Amino acid sequence: MKPFARLDRLPPYVFASVNKIKMDARHAGKDIIDLGMGNPDQGTPQHIVDKLIEAVQKPQNHRYSASMGIKKLRMAISSWYKRRYDVDIDPDNEAIVTIGVKEGMSHLILVTIRPGDIIFAPNPTYPIHPYSAIISGGNVRGIPVGPDSDFFENLMEATKQTWPKPKVLIISYPHNPTTEVVDLEFFEKIVAYAKEHNIMIIHDFAYADLVFDGYKAPSFLQAKGAMDVGVEFFSLSKSYNMPGWRVGFCVGNPEVIGALRRIKSYLDYGVFQPIQIASIIALNGPQDCVEEIRALYKERRDTLISGLNRAGWNVPSPKGTMFVWAKIPDQFAGMGSVEFSKFLIKEAKIAVAPGLGFGAYGDEYVRFALIENSMRINQGIRGIRKIM
Repeated sequence: MKPFARLDRLPPYVFASVNKIKMDARHAGKDIIDLGMGNPDQGTPQHIVDKLIEAVQKPQNHRYSASMGIKKLRMAISSWYKRRYDVDIDPDNEAIVTIGVKEGMSHLILVTIRPGDIIFAPNPTYPIHPYSAIISGGNVRGIPVGPDSDFFENLMEATKQTWPKPKVLIISYPHNPTTEVVDLEFFEKIVAYAKEHNIMIIHDFAYADLVFDGYKAPSFLQAKGAMDVGVEFFSLSKSYNMPGWRVGFCVGNPEVIGALRRIKSYLDYGVFQPIQIASIIALNGPQDCVEEIRALYKERRDTLISGLNRAGWNVPSPKGTMFVWAKIPDQFAGMGSVEFSKFLIKEAKIAVAPGLGFGAYGDEYVRFALIENSMRINQGIRGIRKIM
């Protein structure tokens, strides 16, 4: 009996075997430096927590909320975009609160495509980008992205070769896991491409604030005409250290937002209202906490990059995200990313994410997540130096 039809197209979880070795080592008493999962290790800023506590003590906030998000939060989202990007967002028709980006994107793809429709997504990339389409019955074509690829050139080539034409293009910059970044001109080319080929654009902007060395990540919606062709998702998880709170939002084309609002009205009652109220404080309140979070990741990035290079593993320093995307050293390249990740746990006592878990084009790489302090990162570097 195979009653779970939606699971038939989901492959085994690539990270599972690596995670098992990590947990077995820890259960055996070994100290493993865990730079695998991109799970922020710091607490949420206190003023946001305080507002949550205040809001949760009011019984009227315990009731069902609105699936599209409360009006004051949508207004805060609109103000945030205007302050940061000079983009005008109508809080009633062009903004919707989501239960994190994974939920919002999955439901948007579900309402957007029919079984058999083709979706373009980067490869490698964050797994929900392609699998939101696969779960919805779509077919995915991966567009190579990374330090050795010209994504736009690859996109144009794939468009020529694909029939029927794709319905949706999912992009994400700064990009997880490759840490690639783009400028506004890139988004303008994407808008022109979308209009020419009648393709909807979904931009995942989760790492908008985790940028370094003077680089500022543009919003997709800053590109002229972007509102005509797509939407942008943002998550409070990384910028405000709120991963477990599960709150994000989608803004952009009102027809697309309306479709997401309609399907969410069937599927959920929205985020717990005290969390939404605290999120208003996050967006409208003092932003020095965001600067502190960015500075912390920069310090960890610099520690890791410096240590890897000293150990003989030459890795470029990323301008964005909370990750380092490292090509497997030549002497270990034949192992592939999964076996090399297992090798690092056993021999260097450090856990990373195998690049294969993000797509076939990632198998020459591993991803370090900057979720341990600099002292622990240096401890991991000592283990890497031994194997190098």
